[in-house]
Amino acid sequence: MNDFERQIAALSPEQRMVFEKYLKQKRLNKERTQEISKIEIKKRQDFSEIPLSFAQQRLWFFQQLNPNNSAYNIFSALRIEGNLSIELLGKVFTEIVGRHESLRTTFTTNSEGIPIQVIAPSQPLKLPIVDLKEVPNRHEELQMLASKEAEKPFDLTKPLLRISLLKLAETEYVLLLTMHHIISDRWSLGIFVREMKVLYEFFSNKQSTSCTNAGQIPLSKLPIQYADWTVWQQKYLQGEVLEVQTNYWKKQLANLPVLKLPTDRPRPAIATYKGVKQSFELSKTLSDALKTLSVKEGITLFTLLLTVFKVLLYKYTNQNDVVVGTDIANRNQVETEGLIGFLINTLVLRTDLSRNPIFTQLLSRVREVTLKAYVHQDLSFDKLVDILKPERNLSEMVPLFQVKFDLQQVQVEPVELSNLTVSPLNFDNGTAKFELRFNLSQTDRGLTGLVEYSTDIFDTNTITRMVEHYRNLLERIVANPQQHLSELSLLTEQEKRQLLVECNNTEVEYPLRCIHELFEAQVEKTVMRSQ
Repeated sequence: MNDFERQIAALSPEQRMVFEKYLKQKRLNKERTQEISKIEIKKRQDFSEIPLSFAQQRLWFFQQLNPNNSAYNIFSALRIEGNLSIELLGKVFTEIVGRHESLRTTFTTNSEGIPIQVIAPSQPLKLPIVDLKEVPNRHEELQMLASKEAEKPFDLTKPLLRISLLKLAETEYVLLLTMHHIISDRWSLGIFVREMKVLYEFFSNKQSTSCTNAGQIPLSKLPIQYADWTVWQQKYLQGEVLEVQTNYWKKQLANLPVLKLPTDRPRPAIATYKGVKQSFELSKTLSDALKTLSVKEGITLFTLLLTVFKVLLYKYTNQNDVVVGTDIANRNQVETEGLIGFLINTLVLRTDLSRNPIFTQLLSRVREVTLKAYVHQDLSFDKLVDILKPERNLSEMVPLFQVKFDLQQVQVEPVELSNLTVSPLNFDNGTAKFELRFNLSQTDRGLTGLVEYSTDIFDTNTITRMVEHYRNLLERIVANPQQHLSELSLLTEQEKRQLLVECNNTEVEYPLRCIHELFEAQVEKTVMRSQ
């Protein structure tokens, strides 16, 4: 008997029922994916007016309302050290832009005012060079130029890809790459970096003297382009497919609550999308323990981390009905795997945390909701919003949910080039697309996280404390996943002692932003008496 069989044999009858249900749902997911993959995406025949995908439509309207907003800029910076060939690098980018129509796409409207895609012909790309060798304090200048580039908004009627090279010394450069989200996503960024690596190596080894013949390069010819996928999406998502998807989401998201997180300031009448990103790390020991627990419970690491995050939100709001958004790659067909384009979809995950469940019971609830959402992922978030028509106001950053949670399972691979050392640089463009977003990633040293939050409503100290509370929950759940929600505490022992001191001081008004601590059982009565 192997380890897996022993784990199955050790399951209780209740756990076995849950596990069998999970396997059944997994089979349904596999069957659905196979069914979708059989639906061929054909190259479009009509090149006159190319429609926008449903996701592109939302970003197009957003940009019309917020033309000077850079919240949907995808920005990356790479430090390159060594004998870089600028000529070859320009050749590489010309080839990539030639391969992917999305990188040559702009947007306009037709005679009826409907937005359409416009694809420019392929042509050599001129790589702008900014020489900073003689500039005093060039690293400060680099910071300023990178921030300025990241924050510079796009005009959707003009090219939506910007590449520039900053020269700091004879063998030291920084490459700045910016794309608008309407033509790209995180998966696409990984494709761009991978193709950059392959092509630079190919050209630098002088295996080809010309890139005019696409068949010569060591990259497979793309079976379709992003515009072909948008045409397919419009045709596929109708009739019975649309009805089944719509019926599920209408039922699942009926009477959707608003998550009432305690904030440092009231929401402004009009969201500014100003924000900051804050990073954190979980120890290798804790990360490994979380992976072990997910295997033991027969769930994915994402489901485990999301469930703990929902416990955190429950503790902060005292709401039993918790709604969180999450991203899914949305690349079920083999034709889309190598495409640069905006294919990512957002799912709305709603969980019932009532009746004080044991944490492992809550895991089952979250897993069931997540798996059903995956089955019904074909309805794009933007089409869903259009169907549900939720009441909107300008203070909302996105409809249907306020908080987002993601786990990046696939990392953008490091760029390793001959005779060059390449390393990523982190810059913040000062924007946030959501009130609050936890974005975790798996690395060799353990789980890392990036919290994006709106500075309209949150202060840095509030987010720092929230991250620590999330870490505390993870540690306590790993130690004992059989605790009821009411038994799980956010606070460290020091915080508990300090809170009791503050609560017993009737001359000090209890801070609103710490209101989530009202729900800590050991101090709840004291706090209520002090108010």
